[in-house]
Amino acid sequence: MSPSPRPELVADGYSAGRPRWVQLATSADHKEIGQVLLTGALGFLFIALVELVLMRIQLLVPENTFLSPVAFNRMLSLYGASAIFFFALPLVFGLFYYVAPLQIGARGTALPRLGQVGLALWVAGATVLYATFLFTPSEAGVNPLAPLNEVAFLSNNGVDAWATATGLATLGFVLLSVNLVATLRTMRAPGMAWRRVPLFAWATAVGSWLMVVVGSVLLAALTMLMIDRHYDGIFFADGSGGAPLLWQHLSWIFYTGAYMLILIFAFGAIAEIAATFSRKPLFNRNVVMACLAAIAVIGTLAWMQNMLTAPIGIGWMYFAMLMSLALIVPFGLVLFNLIATLAGGTLRMRAPLLFAIGAIFAIGIGLASELCHSLVAAAWHLKNTTDSTAATHFALIGGAVFGGFAALHYWFPKMTGRTMGETLAKISFWTILAGLLLGFVPLFFAGAEQGQVVDAYKYFAGSGVTAYNVIASIGVFVLFAGVLLTILNAVFSRANGPAAGHDPWAGDTLEWFTLSPPEPHNFDVLPDVRSPRPLRDIRIAIGNRTRRSEQAAARESQPVA
Repeated sequence: MSPSPRPELVADGYSAGRPRWVQLATSADHKEIGQVLLTGALGFLFIALVELVLMRIQLLVPENTFLSPVAFNRMLSLYGASAIFFFALPLVFGLFYYVAPLQIGARGTALPRLGQVGLALWVAGATVLYATFLFTPSEAGVNPLAPLNEVAFLSNNGVDAWATATGLATLGFVLLSVNLVATLRTMRAPGMAWRRVPLFAWATAVGSWLMVVVGSVLLAALTMLMIDRHYDGIFFADGSGGAPLLWQHLSWIFYTGAYMLILIFAFGAIAEIAATFSRKPLFNRNVVMACLAAIAVIGTLAWMQNMLTAPIGIGWMYFAMLMSLALIVPFGLVLFNLIATLAGGTLRMRAPLLFAIGAIFAIGIGLASELCHSLVAAAWHLKNTTDSTAATHFALIGGAVFGGFAALHYWFPKMTGRTMGETLAKISFWTILAGLLLGFVPLFFAGAEQGQVVDAYKYFAGSGVTAYNVIASIGVFVLFAGVLLTILNAVFSRANGPAAGHDPWAGDTLEWFTLSPPEPHNFDVLPDVRSPRPLRDIRIAIGNRTRRSEQAAARESQPVA
């Protein structure tokens, strides 16, 4: 009997695949969205540092004329937006978006199109910000306080473009956060209760909720600002019944929340790296989880620490000081747990751990300095000086640059299947550290000793700050060189780095259970999660099964008596 006929599929040809950039631009895959955010963040880090270098050239010598006052203010405004909205936050959310779904065993995100829209809004915001070079960039500074944000003071379109760009980017971050919250809430692997969620995924949940709250506050403030500027509103307009301090309150709620979000991200990444490279569990993960949540709440409630020189009531000043001092407890406990984890383990000093240690060092200095600024009496002397600039940069460079680069080196093999160059990474680390110390320690002295005003475009020869500014400018040049080395290392290693395998660091969380880079659906099979270290459990189970098989084979090979 002849076999039954089977259908044949005949293809005369196949359509060519889409270009990579088209695939990235139209993809809703969380991994590709995360990669776009990370790539854009590194690009804007380069741009932000170029702007910082230009400002430091202006401050290299007294009464310099390299930049005009207007050009300096435009550089300052672009630098602030680039550093926060287009470097630090997209770096944070790029890693959140790529890693957290893998860590919880999800095959995607709960609302993939929402993430796609969020990315598109962020790209639109970046386009609007730098399209201002075609007309007039903002001249109102990092945070355009009233009356700088009023039409009567700055009648050009710079503030409008700044508000539009930051509003689009913030709305994008809020949508990404909503998607992450929904994913972490509904798509965890079987057995992965919240108490077993990896520290970085927990930081993602806390940070995403924080962005939903503070991002919404900024969006409301920007809406009121645009109504004031174009529709005769009186929310912030002084002299017309408005409250200029209202903008300060709303904007500083966002900036303080974003500051805490960056540190929460850094602590989550450092916790994963410290546990992996010390070959032991985190010293007390439950305490760290509680502290990250406490930092999000208490830290945001300390927003008025930035307003201690503003005309607010003395009671509110002491409330802000109390919230700032209360942060000593969660910050101190997190740092203690991270250091205790490292101190009690067998360390493998690879690039991710080196950057993680640098992050702990820089964040510690920045937070100690911020503690001084939280005291009302000290704030009246230091708040509007370069001392505050140095404190903020130490904490944010520690969190976003050192912490971000630690996470980038750690998860780069998962994204690309290759590790970043180890020698170049170490050279970059020491260069960045030297640049940070040279670039910002002198500003502590210039502000505390001589009272150099923050964000001023020049200083005078007899003011006693010349040497401090020369050293700081040289330090920023060194910092720029160190960051550029890491960016080049990432670019070259993507195609030419050493092959890494699927689990190069012997990690204990589920992202290392996937291929490198992962398949579009992330996982073929999901294990039951029975502890916070599921991959370690799998290794132990495989080892036990192998030993039992070897013992059974040995018994069978023994001769019968």
